[in-house]
Amino acid sequence: MKTIFRILLGSIGFAACAAAAQAEGTVTVVSWGGLYTQVQTTSFYEPFGKATGITVKSEDWNGNLGQIRAQVDAKNVTWDVVIGDSAFAKKGCEEGFLEKIDASVTQGMENDFLPGSITDCGVASVVWGYVIGYDERKVQGKPTSVADFFDLQKFPGKRALPKRPESTLEFALMADGVPAKDVYTVLATPEGVDRAFKKLDTIKGDVVWWEAGAQPPQLLNDGEVTMAVSFAARLVGPILDDKKPFGILYDGMLYDLDTWMIPLGSPHKKEAQEFIRFASAPERLAELATRAGYAPARPSAIALVGKHPTANVDMKQYMMTNPENLTNAQRIDAQFWSDNLDDLKERFNAWLAQ
Repeated sequence: MKTIFRILLGSIGFAACAAAAQAEGTVTVVSWGGLYTQVQTTSFYEPFGKATGITVKSEDWNGNLGQIRAQVDAKNVTWDVVIGDSAFAKKGCEEGFLEKIDASVTQGMENDFLPGSITDCGVASVVWGYVIGYDERKVQGKPTSVADFFDLQKFPGKRALPKRPESTLEFALMADGVPAKDVYTVLATPEGVDRAFKKLDTIKGDVVWWEAGAQPPQLLNDGEVTMAVSFAARLVGPILDDKKPFGILYDGMLYDLDTWMIPLGSPHKKEAQEFIRFASAPERLAELATRAGYAPARPSAIALVGKHPTANVDMKQYMMTNPENLTNAQRIDAQFWSDNLDDLKERFNAWLAQ
């Protein structure tokens, strides 16, 4: 009897330890930092931890795919879930350094995502966009087009641009008269690439280059620039929460799907997929949108978006999916950047160094 009792105690103890180990599990989620990650923490990370007992360890990155490649090549993967451009998910899948997403992650919700949201190696979370932000105190009149961003005489002052060819080249072409809908057709030609760099030459000496999404609103706030290409939602927070005198120009907006990816060899792949499914719930996406203006990738979530918690403003007006914001806009071409990123990045870096 004592022997049986000890065995039972041992079994119970093992089960308890296993349950504790599961409850104390972690998943490392990598995002863009700043306000975006703060709102993700409130909308995704903390609720996920309470619901599952799995702690989310948050880290930031700057969109350098080499960071994921390096971990996979070294067989020392420390990231479990990474959010990034849909082009990253496509490229990472093609080159084999991302896990395939199990069908169970989106089971039952496949028909409630915007087109192109679910791919072999990615599940979209939100629609984000590059827009032009400006300091209303420093501009005479109101900028109305991408061309105004490049017009240093009409709107004097420094400009802020992302230190990457993606979006920078597209904005240059649109400022040079190319309609948003035609920008990738033009950029796909050698003449189009030359044209983009020639346009960038006109403001190169007045550009402050940024690498992290939190920088453009900070550069505007500090008076270092008058206008900045920025992630749209990075401007919404300062405008609504901090009453900053920033304006947003949606003309020429470039938008895309921010997509969850799992690096190949993730040490917590099961938990990573569980997190992605949890964060894709309509109420989770709606909370993120209500707090920060990122448009959900699921239409059912868009219907749940309400007013900003402190400014009492309907957040649908700030979304990239708002028809008024899509007048002269273009979705970023993931295939184009998957095919051309390395070559254009090499040329862009060489141009910067000149």
